[in-house]
Amino acid sequence: MVMYVVHTHNVRQKYKTHICSRATLFQFFVISLTFIPPLIIAYVTHGFWLKESSFREQPDVRFKHELLVVLQGNTPGSFMAYSTFQNFNHLLQEKLRIPLIKSWETDGNLDGKYDSLHFNIEIPLSDSEAIHSVQLLLIFDYKLYKYVRLQMESMAYIHHSSPLAGAEFSTVGKLILQQSGPLPYKGQHVLYNVPVIDGSSSNVDAYKLYDIFTAYTQRNVTTEYVSFHPVWTTGRAAGQPFVIKGTVYYPEETIIYRPGFWQLIKMAWIQYLAILFIFLFLFDRVKRFVFENQVVTTVPMKIEKEHLD
Repeated sequence: MVMYVVHTHNVRQKYKTHICSRATLFQFFVISLTFIPPLIIAYVTHGFWLKESSFREQPDVRFKHELLVVLQGNTPGSFMAYSTFQNFNHLLQEKLRIPLIKSWETDGNLDGKYDSLHFNIEIPLSDSEAIHSVQLLLIFDYKLYKYVRLQMESMAYIHHSSPLAGAEFSTVGKLILQQSGPLPYKGQHVLYNVPVIDGSSSNVDAYKLYDIFTAYTQRNVTTEYVSFHPVWTTGRAAGQPFVIKGTVYYPEETIIYRPGFWQLIKMAWIQYLAILFIFLFLFDRVKRFVFENQVVTTVPMKIEKEHLD
């Protein structure tokens, strides 16, 4: 008659030994080789201790309605400028040109955060004046909320030059976040929430673009205007202003930051356990072979029967 298995259960066999014995030394040796090497392997294969991480966030960007524009003519001294800083305008004297400025921001996806800035600047010129170069600084309030709380004043530097006298300069680009290192995870970061341009100063050096850029690039976090398709239009008609118009998009950004303590532990623990399970399986087989075959002397205990309560 054919027979088949209807039930199975494990039987636990216990082995005893003295504290000062070869079996005890073997047990200590196996425990050490089971738990310590996985930690070493996880560490030396890199990525065990997470030094930086990243996330994506749509920044909260607002145009502060502050700007500085410099137009260059065809000779070294033939420039004109304007800014929203009164002290700088007083320094310009006859080089000052008061433009007509229109700007508005849009929230295309209705998430409560602006997605872009549109601006149109009309600078009055005499018919004898010609523009060959444009330099424009736009000032923004830039905030992050998700994992890193950051607030700073940032800028977009828009510029273009041409050997041909222009009538209009058009640009479309993005305000891109630049980091020279990861941001800390904790706290409110307001270190760079200071004016990019010191509008309270009456010193002309405070408005030199080189000095502004030198101080700005020393920051760990900055923004940069990136545009690949500027349009320079020539043929300005008599009595017409020089026009600067553009769109600055605020894209979703990848933010690099230093993780907090619990995130470090979580990532390290997962990697350690993944390797530890392999060592537990292997050394369990080794111990079973050694004790069952009495490679080291132990005292097998009597197998107790199961009792049902």
